[in-house]
Amino acid sequence: MKILVTGGAGFIGSHFIRHRLENYPGDTVVNVDVLTHAGVRESLRDVETAHAGRYQFEKADICDYDAIDAIVKRYGTSAIINFAAESHNSYAVLNPTAFYRTNLMGTQNLLEITRKNGLERFHHISTCEVYGDLALDSGEMFREDAPLVPNTPYNSSKACADLAVGAYYKSFGIPVTISNCSNNYGPYQFPEKLIPLFVTNLMEGKPLTLYKESMNKREWLHVGDHCRAVSAILDRGRIGETYNIGSGVEKSVEEISDRILSLMGKSEKEKTYVPSRPAHDRRYLLDSSKIRRELGWAPAIGFDEGIKATVEWYADNREWWEPLLDRRPLDEANW
Repeated sequence: MKILVTGGAGFIGSHFIRHRLENYPGDTVVNVDVLTHAGVRESLRDVETAHAGRYQFEKADICDYDAIDAIVKRYGTSAIINFAAESHNSYAVLNPTAFYRTNLMGTQNLLEITRKNGLERFHHISTCEVYGDLALDSGEMFREDAPLVPNTPYNSSKACADLAVGAYYKSFGIPVTISNCSNNYGPYQFPEKLIPLFVTNLMEGKPLTLYKESMNKREWLHVGDHCRAVSAILDRGRIGETYNIGSGVEKSVEEISDRILSLMGKSEKEKTYVPSRPAHDRRYLLDSSKIRRELGWAPAIGFDEGIKATVEWYADNREWWEPLLDRRPLDEANW
């Protein structure tokens, strides 16, 4: 398969590229990324060497129709996997326009390119956050048919994109699938997100900054399990369908901070609390029984194993994350 991966210099996209090239010897991959603050081409330097001839990088913006259309034609692309997104909720409150531009208009550009070029598949990476949030004491989970009731500019820009993908399927019959995933963690995650932010702050001698609503929960999935799920959808998923991807493992922000402190031999004195950002969602939990039942996927990396390995990776790879610290768009401690 000749795959074009958008946002492939980002956290999940780079892992997916590595996964496909290592496990699908017949694939070729073109990585298209505009290299915003969270795009780190160095995450795939070893891939460029190991898979020369099967991997190409093109710097381009998914909102630039002509540039992406030319790349699709040049490489004979058969499938687009859309990881490209602005995804930091706090930054979305400060700069919502950037999120609607990339997440909605960029996705619509890719859908139109898929339609005009007759591609075999368009897969859209979305988020659990499009469904809104749940009460902390709720016994509910979000199924794929849950209504979209997003609460933040990031969430709503992704929900708009989900609706655009569905509209292109119903109006034009293009071969689409969507996946909505829970929070990811693992190596190569930009140090603005919760787990790498906490780990790198401790390594820099800085406190852990928690929102006052620190008992808000998230469902945590290792990025490697996410990549296997996307491949399962790409290989065996039903056209026009949405698949939730979740682990069932819920941890509050407070629990995550405690686990990292324990793994790094630090005390609770390292914690500090700041006001929560607007519309700080309480809890997300996905019902992922559909992908497990239909496609035989299940997470393989347990949370205890995965977070320990992740903390160790950041400890062993300061040369990767230290140069990125000045690229973070905001300081959560000064929210």
